[in-house]
Order: sequence, then C-alpha cells, then structure tokens
Amino acid sequence: MLENQYIYAFLFILPIISFLYSSVGHGGASGYLALMALFSFAPETMKPTALLLNLFVAGISFYYYYKEGFFNKKLFFAFAMTSIPFAFLGGTIEIDASIYKKILAVLLVFAILKMLNVFGKEKDTIKDIKLWQGLIVGGIIGFFSGLIGIGGGIILTPIILLLHWGKMKEAAAVSALFIWVNSASGLIGQLSSGVVLEKESFLLVAIALIGGIFGGYYGSKKINNKKLRYILAFVLTIACFKLFFT
Repeated sequence: MLENQYIYAFLFILPIISFLYSSVGHGGASGYLALMALFSFAPETMKPTALLLNLFVAGISFYYYYKEGFFNKKLFFAFAMTSIPFAFLGGTIEIDASIYKKILAVLLVFAILKMLNVFGKEKDTIKDIKLWQGLIVGGIIGFFSGLIGIGGGIILTPIILLLHWGKMKEAAAVSALFIWVNSASGLIGQLSSGVVLEKESFLLVAIALIGGIFGGYYGSKKINNKKLRYILAFVLTIACFKLFFT
C-alpha cells in the first residue's frame, strides 16, 4: 500500500481531507476512497482501509458535536436500527472491481454536491421523522455503505436537510455516529468474509486523526472553510472521472 511512488503527496493530502469531513460531522470515507483511486490503490485494500479511517475520524467528530449538545438520539435510532445489519450484509458482498468503481463514482457525486453546499440549506421548520421513513432510508444507505466502504453520512446529511428532519449541526452529529456504527458493521462484515487489514492502514489512521481532531473541534463550534470545500470538490470531481473512465 505504502509503496506508491507518490505516497508522500498522498500522506500530505490525507489529513486535509479528514479535517474537512470531520468539520461537518463526517468520517471522510468518500474522500479517502477518491484519494486512493487517484493514487491507484488496489480496490481490495480501499474498502477496509476507508472504513477503518472512518471509525476513528467519525468517532472524534461525534465526540465534539455531542459535547456541544447537537445530538438527536431519536433521529439517530430511526436510521440505525436497519442500517447496522444492512451495512454488515453489504460488507460481506464482494463485487467486480469495474462495477465497484462505477458505483463509487456515482456516490462521490453526493460528496461533491455536499461540499458545494447544494444540500447545505437549513430550514426553520423541522419535521418529526416517521419510524418507517427512518427504517427505509437507514436500510438502503447502510447496505451501500458496507458494499462500497463508506459510512453513509455523505448521503444521510443531505436527506436530513432536504426533508427538514434536522438542522445542519444536528444532522452532522447524527451522521457522525451513523457513520461510526455503519463503518464498524461493514468492516466486521468484510473481515468475516476473509478480508485482511494491512498493517500500514493503522499508520494512515494516525495521520488522518490529526486532521480529524482539528476538524471536529472547529466544525462543532464555528468555522468557515468555503474555499477549502471548493478545492476538495475539485479533487473529488477528478476522482469521479478517473473512476468512470479507467
């Protein structure tokens, strides 16, 4: 994994991505996967590595948002009851590398739109989520989370905002824990099907945590990183094209 000739550039960009994602309550798996795709990592190492990074960065982000009082327990459990078992199921499924890349590219579009604040509009009127809505949304996102190697927050946050189930920082807090449980469940599913984590993955965790700690701290309080988000959106767009056409 770390034998890539451009590994130092990869290690430099990694904490920047974790900082940006953590600041909005996300673990950053879509960003890590995009980065690994750009640096031509093997698909079989991408999924478990992204989920492992997610566990630590999303956990840090959730801690800071929870500490600031933004966590909505009822909203979280509405999604988590189905997302956890379906993330495990998705994690046990191995798909063809070319199909994997195309599905990942489509899901990265959500990440790009989120970074461009297309889904970032808050509404004053908040609606109560119905249990059946949470169960359906959680199950679908959970399955694709385990299948692709993401936590699902990049999809869940826009849905919460679009359907007025919560405000931005509330959505961030819920998404952070949602990402953590899905990442854990998906990773367990992968390990149970024979996937092995490389030792170098834990070095990447240590580096990603640097950005994750600062991102979670500043994001849960007050931060304006508009320009950095545009840069990340540009990187994700390049990754999308690479995944579609390689």
